[in-house]
Amino acid sequence: MPISEDVTGEEIDKDVRQELQSLPKTLAEDVAKNLVMVARLIDEDPEAAYGYSKVALRLASRVAAVREAAGFAAYANQKYSEALAEFRAARRMTGTAELWPLMADCERGLGRPEKALDMAGAPEVQKLDKAGQVEMRLVAAGARRDMGQLDAAIVTLQSSELASQAVQPWTARLRYAYADALLAADRADEAREWFAKAVEADRDGSTDASDRLAEMDGVEFIDAHDEADADVDAASDTSADEAETEDVRMDLDPDPDNGDADKAETDVDKD
Repeated sequence: MPISEDVTGEEIDKDVRQELQSLPKTLAEDVAKNLVMVARLIDEDPEAAYGYSKVALRLASRVAAVREAAGFAAYANQKYSEALAEFRAARRMTGTAELWPLMADCERGLGRPEKALDMAGAPEVQKLDKAGQVEMRLVAAGARRDMGQLDAAIVTLQSSELASQAVQPWTARLRYAYADALLAADRADEAREWFAKAVEADRDGSTDASDRLAEMDGVEFIDAHDEADADVDAASDTSADEAETEDVRMDLDPDPDNGDADKAETDVDKD
């Protein structure tokens, strides 16, 4: 797959670069460039990112960072079985637990919420940092919802992190998940309150909390492009109506010049 001209491979994290030092220099550079393309495209074009991850995997399947990147790319494309296999491989190589919440979410994606809940109670969760533990809580709540246990999902999300006034990287997503669970449980007033709190914390637009809040308040947004298209359509309709009116006029008086010709012909006859 083609590599963008501005990609050098030096853009990757220093820890990943260090992992690639076990490879021959040229091969390491090729792998690094493909990993950069994965990171660059995974949000805007996950299918293309998946393609680059497969190239990197073919070149260096024994590098943990490559297996992890392949897992993320598969996850972004909802290939949960493949993502789970790659995350497991990366975990075996590194011995860390940081991929545990993602592995649990893959179990949800595969239709096994019970397995995700088992993982939420496993000792590995205690090895996670605060962000990882919050992520695990979100996955567990999602599993509860998958099983139709809305009240349990709400209770799962109730935590010191949710109650905290401090804004952390996970705060918006946690508040959003809580609001969404409340709404699913027909607790609309509380849901609105928490969607508003999610908006306050969502500094980088990681959720659509503002849209959900506006929807609950009955606010309807009109896309600028749609409005412009409507104006063009209206103008086209006006032009069509004017053309139709002109056609009617022509039918009533098809050719003014012919009238002069008929008059001249009558004058000749008189002569």
